[in-house]
Amino acid sequence: MIKRIALVAWAVLWLLSPSLVVAESGITVTASDVDVDFPSRAVFTVEAESYVDVVDVRLCYRVDRMNYAEVVSEGWADFTPANRIEANWVWDMTNASLPPGAEVTYWWVIEDDDGNRVETSPKTMHFDDSRFSWHNLTGTVYEGGGMTLFWYAGGDSFARALLDACEAGLAKLSQEIGAYPEKPIKIYVYASTTDLRGAMVFSQEWTGGVAFMDFGIIAIGIPSSELEWGRKALVHELTHLVVRQATFGPYGQLPLWLDEGLATYNEGELDPALRSSLDKAILEGTLISVRSLCSPFSAYPEKARLSYAESHSLVEYLLDSYGQDKMLDVLTSLKLGNTYDEALTAAYGFDIDGLDARWRATLTREERQFHPALIAALAALATGLAIWGALTLKKRTKRRSSGTLIVQDKP
Repeated sequence: MIKRIALVAWAVLWLLSPSLVVAESGITVTASDVDVDFPSRAVFTVEAESYVDVVDVRLCYRVDRMNYAEVVSEGWADFTPANRIEANWVWDMTNASLPPGAEVTYWWVIEDDDGNRVETSPKTMHFDDSRFSWHNLTGTVYEGGGMTLFWYAGGDSFARALLDACEAGLAKLSQEIGAYPEKPIKIYVYASTTDLRGAMVFSQEWTGGVAFMDFGIIAIGIPSSELEWGRKALVHELTHLVVRQATFGPYGQLPLWLDEGLATYNEGELDPALRSSLDKAILEGTLISVRSLCSPFSAYPEKARLSYAESHSLVEYLLDSYGQDKMLDVLTSLKLGNTYDEALTAAYGFDIDGLDARWRATLTREERQFHPALIAALAALATGLAIWGALTLKKRTKRRSSGTLIVQDKP
């Protein structure tokens, strides 16, 4: 009887407040919002009321990223049970951070003491870096999505040059191995590495750029004075994203030499410092085995340079000798969960050790064409170029254990 009287009184109050939206459950959600404090947190808030106490408030959310299955997470809101409540849930990015441009779909689930339940309509949170006024350019739209470049410093010609380089890289990638974007890609170009580091909760002083693979997002610092480097760096990271999309699955992953080799190959001609490292290793017989290159590369700069150079050479050998279709067969086989040896054997008829032997044979033939005096001169030149590369090369790429890529300032 008391509850019936309370219900009638509550209904009268609602009639006097026509701005409220009442759910059939008897619970009214009067406000819902999210406040983004980039990059540290996002605060979700909701206000609701019922004729009895609201006792349960949860935020459900789904992050727009590649997943093997749809994942819906829940956050338990902070509030005091009452017939009118204000609740909030804070997403602390120190626990699980989002990259700039990430999107999150969210909705509230609210219950009262009588067991009534309401679920709000989904909304989208855009985790944008509001410190800058962004411009944008959109490139070619593929079947699975397009590519958009965001920037805030530099003229239209600067952004157009970067986007054109990305378009050319995508065209080459599609022609060489048949891969193209299957999901939208966003590229955020910061004017400096300092600005970029301000976009991340955790960053190192050498961080120059990050590719967030599963989000399809690249964030990179490119000063207008480093346009040429920026072109190559973007193509490199873009290749990683597209290959990741093409081979994404729960069963397997690419050997590191293949992943980095495709990215380095797609940039164009091999960097002189990397070429010198490869030539020097060929002459001295110190090449790293292909099987070793399946694992993370060495942290020592000289060995890291050689690892990237060999990866480029291996991919170049496979594409020049066997063509696009075989390479696509390898990627497809790896996506299905086959081992590295199984994927290579199915496509080419030889495993990793067989690839190592055949690839080295082509390098040996090239070496035999050198005159002894030329070999000595090349060895000296390779040493000089390696020193020059260590002093002048400003950026290199390093893989994190999480699968993201970081462009680093050279020491």
